[in-house]
Amino acid sequence: MRTFFGMILGALLLIAGVYLYDSMRTSSVASGQVAQNGRTIVNWDVAADDLKALKARAHEDWQKISSR
Repeated sequence: MRTFFGMILGALLLIAGVYLYDSMRTSSVASGQVAQNGRTIVNWDVAADDLKALKARAHEDWQKISSR
């Protein structure tokens, strides 16, 4: 149980760290023609849309399961 909790906590800390890094700095990894100043590591708009879709699908599936 402690190992599972440690893995969950580590994943949350990783996501929080990347979010903080992206919100305070720009990415120096981007280069080339499509590179932009201030480009972030993670496209947070896409991640938020994917999370909303995941929540909606989980809610629909839960309703199907609980209605049986």
